[in-house]
Amino acid sequence: MNERPLIGINADYRDSRGDSPAFSYLCAGYYDSVVKAGGIPLVIPILEDDSSLDRVLDLLNGIVMIGGADLDPRRDGFMLHPSVRSLERRREDFDRRLMRRVVQRRIPVFGIGLGMQLLAVTLGGNLFLHIPEDMPRALPHCDPSDPSHRHALEIAPGSIMERVYGEGEIRVNSMHHMAVDEVPLELRVTARCPDGVIEAVESASDDWFALGTQFHPESPSASALDLRIFEEFLAGVASQTPTMRLVA
Repeated sequence: MNERPLIGINADYRDSRGDSPAFSYLCAGYYDSVVKAGGIPLVIPILEDDSSLDRVLDLLNGIVMIGGADLDPRRDGFMLHPSVRSLERRREDFDRRLMRRVVQRRIPVFGIGLGMQLLAVTLGGNLFLHIPEDMPRALPHCDPSDPSHRHALEIAPGSIMERVYGEGEIRVNSMHHMAVDEVPLELRVTARCPDGVIEAVESASDDWFALGTQFHPESPSASALDLRIFEEFLAGVASQTPTMRLVA
């Protein structure tokens, strides 16, 4: 019987402030994109104990790790840059635990923005903390006055990104100041901005489907073609779940 894959999505989090309680939230584009691509999205709340988290992961066929603010570089042995807008501590603690388990269990994963950065860091890579300083000749990758800011993309042959976009000029949205610097051995770079900033990675091995984009294919500023990345992710999930076939 055909089944739609269950795709877990982590959520953003804001701590309590004054009379306002703590709450979790999620931009609709993430779960809308999973649904359009053929999956069933399930939001993963912050779970404090590992046994509960493992029970949830046992039910899932894949994970989407969403974007957000910045990882605290001090947790990876680097100094805190003044441009860093750190995640709420509770979310960062959970996201790091979740990604470690995803990597250990080889769960198919799609990391977006911060999610791609966390994937790289978890596997042993590191980050540029502020592109304008670390790569002074780089193009602008964030324009606070233009939420639809875009730049070109150069794609590696034979990659998932090539299957998605094919030939011709490609432009994707851009809203980040940090980026992957050193790439871990388990990942390969499959797209860059023309200035050299890494924009997409995927697993370097055939036995684990992992994909990351620095840009946001779920965002309102994404193009219709960007949804194909979610379709490729769902196809990758199905390829690692022998009893599953995607339904339209």
